[in-house]
Amino acid sequence: MNKQKLTYKSAGVDIDKADGFVKNISKLAAKTLKPGVISGIGPFSALFHLDIKKYTDPVLVSSTDGVGTKALVAIMINRHDTIGIDLVAMCVNDIITCGALPLFFLDYIACGYLQTETAESLIHGIADGCQEAGCSLVGGETAEMPGLYKDGHYDIAGFSVGVVNKGDIIDGSHISDGDDIIGLASNGLHSNGYSLVRKLFFDIERLDVNAYVSELSCTLGEELLRPTRIYVKALECLKDKVQVKAMAHITGGGITDNLPRVLPDGFGAQIITNAWHKPKIFQLINFLGNIDFHEMYKTFNMGIGYTFVVNSYDKVKAMDLLQVAGFPCYCIGRVVKGKGITYL
Repeated sequence: MNKQKLTYKSAGVDIDKADGFVKNISKLAAKTLKPGVISGIGPFSALFHLDIKKYTDPVLVSSTDGVGTKALVAIMINRHDTIGIDLVAMCVNDIITCGALPLFFLDYIACGYLQTETAESLIHGIADGCQEAGCSLVGGETAEMPGLYKDGHYDIAGFSVGVVNKGDIIDGSHISDGDDIIGLASNGLHSNGYSLVRKLFFDIERLDVNAYVSELSCTLGEELLRPTRIYVKALECLKDKVQVKAMAHITGGGITDNLPRVLPDGFGAQIITNAWHKPKIFQLINFLGNIDFHEMYKTFNMGIGYTFVVNSYDKVKAMDLLQVAGFPCYCIGRVVKGKGITYL
């Protein structure tokens, strides 16, 4: 009996192509390396030497996340150079909520068949995000899994580690009644609510992802792919200048679910909903989907991507510093005794 000689490549996994891909992206990763990185992409693991003069009582802080079904929008319009920024943002914006700064980042890309041009675009975005966040891209994994993913489809995940001195951890324990809440502008949807958004725009309204939408002044795809803002430099500009009592990254669950996570027991918040500008994408979703107020604020960030809780007497100084650093911001409410979020 004549049998076909089977190889890993004939089964759908091309190791040589993957090796070439790693060599190409090493140049992108090299641009992100900072002091402390001993070994990055190449060996089986990455080494990082912590500066114990700067961090005398270090606590390591970790976070992992993905970009959800926003990746499907990137696939629809075949543009993959910004989705990596989202990936970095979703991880590092979580890390800084306790006062830590990110040190390094690793990525995971899973696909059916490795399309090197697509994968390199993804890594390009990840490297851009790491440079913005001030962390090093030290490694990752690219997995070809034929049969698990449709042709041309992929998923990405990220993992980041940061550090903060134990005495500098921000945990909300100093919050008091009357503290002000500063909201930093989002860049639109960021990376949350896309299952609802895709159902509304593509399944119900049957819109073309490349169609120009006058209400948005751009194509639908361009709006949906706006990358998540990275807020690391916002924290850096406030450190040692004002007392930051708590921070919240406004992701899935919106202000409704995320802000209470950093408030101590016995405290809630009053949010003044007309205090900030809301990107037009939220108005369009609300109108087309006939979505009620509480569903909108529980699903989307509604134009606020990150929040700081500060003393009322620090509010003006903090907002001035943030504006100068390039972060549009608003006083969106205050801390009150009670529980949960009240919208005014």
